Amino acid sequence: MQAQAIDYRAKAKKLVSQLTLEEKASLCSGGTAWSTKAIPRLGIPSIFMTDGPHGLRKAEGFDFTNSVPSTCFPTASALASSWNTALAQKMGEALGIEAQANDVQILLGPGVNMKRSPLGGRNFEYFSEDPVLAGKIAVGFINGVQSQGVGTSMKHFAANSQEFERMSNNSNVDERTLNEIYFPAFEMAVKEAQPWTVMCSYNKLNGTYASENPFLLQQMLKDKWGLQGFVVSDWGAVNERALGVDSGMHLEMPASGGLNDKKIVDAVKNGTLKESRLDEIVTDLLAITLKAKDSHKKGIVVDKTKHNELARQISSECIVLLKNESAILPIKPSVKKIAIIGDFAKNPRYQGAGSSQVRPTQILNAFDELQKLAKGTQFTFSQGYNSQGETDQAKLAEAVRIAKDADVVLVFAGLPDSYESEGFDRTNMDLPLGHNQLISAVAQVNKNSVVVLMNGAAVAMPWKNDVAAILEAYLGGQAGGGAVADVLTGKVNPSGKLSETFPERLEDTPTAIEFPSRDGQANYGEGIYIGYRYYDKKKIEPSFPFGYGLSFTTFSYSDIKANTTSAKDSEGVTISVKVKNTGKMAGKEVVQLYVHEQESEVSRPENELKHFEKVALAAGEEKTITFKLSSRDFSYYNSKTPEWTVKSGKFDVLVGGSSRDLPLKQTVFIESSKPAQLVFTRESLFKEFKRSPKTLAIYENLVQGFMGASKKPETEDEKKAALFFEIMLSDMPINKLVMLSGGKFTEENINGILSAANQK
Repeated sequence: MQAQAIDYRAKAKKLVSQLTLEEKASLCSGGTAWSTKAIPRLGIPSIFMTDGPHGLRKAEGFDFTNSVPSTCFPTASALASSWNTALAQKMGEALGIEAQANDVQILLGPGVNMKRSPLGGRNFEYFSEDPVLAGKIAVGFINGVQSQGVGTSMKHFAANSQEFERMSNNSNVDERTLNEIYFPAFEMAVKEAQPWTVMCSYNKLNGTYASENPFLLQQMLKDKWGLQGFVVSDWGAVNERALGVDSGMHLEMPASGGLNDKKIVDAVKNGTLKESRLDEIVTDLLAITLKAKDSHKKGIVVDKTKHNELARQISSECIVLLKNESAILPIKPSVKKIAIIGDFAKNPRYQGAGSSQVRPTQILNAFDELQKLAKGTQFTFSQGYNSQGETDQAKLAEAVRIAKDADVVLVFAGLPDSYESEGFDRTNMDLPLGHNQLISAVAQVNKNSVVVLMNGAAVAMPWKNDVAAILEAYLGGQAGGGAVADVLTGKVNPSGKLSETFPERLEDTPTAIEFPSRDGQANYGEGIYIGYRYYDKKKIEPSFPFGYGLSFTTFSYSDIKANTTSAKDSEGVTISVKVKNTGKMAGKEVVQLYVHEQESEVSRPENELKHFEKVALAAGEEKTITFKLSSRDFSYYNSKTPEWTVKSGKFDVLVGGSSRDLPLKQTVFIESSKPAQLVFTRESLFKEFKRSPKTLAIYENLVQGFMGASKKPETEDEKKAALFFEIMLSDMPINKLVMLSGGKFTEENINGILSAANQK
């Protein structure tokens, strides 16, 4: 019988009824660093989980350097730059196969946290600064892994944006910002892909540790979004264990030596934790445990060659062409002398450091792969810098010497391991000084200089105007060097787009003043304005905008159409556009759709990404792309209600190739089918009564009553007086009327007004 046909929850409930209190508690923590506890007398198995956002890292204990060989795919920051959900799913499928071959039941990934600052030390493990892009890539990844009978653990929930003091830091985030920025990627993945587990983060959220936060773990994950699986702690994230169980944190990892199991037992015995609640938690755990064990496939053999080829294909689609003056790329057949400069050409930086570090099955470097693809070309090489990114006069002189004599110079640069890793944040956006010095020196002597960057996050490029081309290769995995060679030589037409904004300088970023927070309180004062939302609102020109990326061909956009120009939000709107490859080479374009509200009653971003699709087009080919927009695409999160709210009005739907290149616009009128239901209190502002048709008459009566007028103003003087009073009263809570109206309003009057205003 297939695993999915079995009612694992029913089986789990039956087992729970046979467990002792001590056994129930024991199942709530790991048995080892990576596995859960088994209970042989009832046939309850142990399952194994391990790191795996971009490759299987199965190791003994916490030795990150001694794991089984496995395919190292591109890291998350690279994968998201493909904007290809189908590709993310293929990568997930391959990871699932490798997990099965190594008897791993749950892969600890993907990471979907938002990139609040480019300095986040773990940004290479996260997809994007935008929740829609991160969510859609996560859905593809999760569906791919779980299609192979292996679970995923989406992480780190929630508002986990810095590494500094990550185990104690408190993220202070308002409700609207959580719902519009930091929750949607998790929400989308839970609703559309149902990860078997979600990993809670180390940090506190608004004063409460994520591992014991009922708002996060129960209200949002379970009650609102419908997570069917369980919550596992980040390794060592548990604070008060019994409180965590009550709040919805199922499994503590790693093993705690029975210490916290005893706390659970004691809490049940002293009445602070209901045993029925513990039963619910253990049932969730066992349902996934049984499903995971039954889903294991024996005899799986990994085709390492095939997976390396897939890793190369994925990496090539993640590479972003940032600059290409005079179409210097792809390298022309007429180019006979190529100077390759930079140690990364032979010893590539292909993954990040920390718990996700994979032991690759092989490593392809660009130096060797270029020579295979460009036979007959003369190559010279100069190291340029050492493993720490440092250079000296001798290295610079050698690089300049070979650059002078070359038709094209390829400079490989980026960030060494010591610059970005789990466990610490970056202190600046700069490349190592030696890398910048090398690029500048080479560019001065050869205008045909191409920079290839290998890094996990956005970097500053003080030399960008001095070089002919820039290729952002990110951390491309074990086959990334081959992918770079494929793009440089034109074997692959680059189609990556930036999944994060590259600002000109750190001072331009929304968190420049205080990141990371160093007093234990991370105040997310920028609210919803992170990434491109911030740069657009502040009219700051970035180095390269969100969604940006060039191709070796060109594309045109035309004929935007809507199925209607006026609709109720519940009906939705269908938008179609035509995209044409106007060049001479086949290529892929990422069609991006953004929404702008013309007149909003709350502060909203200029444009917000809502949909995208990657489309392959032969030279001269044209296709029609269709997007279906729902109510949520026009909504903002109203924390007063609290719910997603559409304000009736005009919205611009913009389509194009990046957040700053949106040539097509279609305006639609959206009528709210459920206008915001304001709840009026004594603290409600006077002006709020004017916003609702239901309370407009109350508002007018309040003005007249405060003025002591018996009728509406008629003369010019009366109208001026009424306007003056409106302005003065506008931002005043109505409870102040009692004190300031000179006896015209009493407490009974105010209570009557509130009763009428809140009447359904």
